[in-house]
Amino acid sequence: MAKPLKLQQGQIWQLGDQFIRIVRLERLAVEYKLTTGAVIKAGPNLKATKKEFCRLIKTAVLQSAALASKPGAVRPQ
Repeated sequence: MAKPLKLQQGQIWQLGDQFIRIVRLERLAVEYKLTTGAVIKAGPNLKATKKEFCRLIKTAVLQSAALASKPGAVRPQ
């Protein structure tokens, strides 16, 4: 059984060739950015309930903390 992950503000998830960055995390809602390029700061903020967001990232891969801490850039692996 997989170890459950905790959602945290600033996490970056890779879903295929797209990147999802959690911008704001609330009790029942998540605000995130969805981009396809290397610049994660571009693009509008999208909103979803936590349940919808978890379904969205179900097959996504969490990027490393060192990669998430770099301002504005994400490298595909």
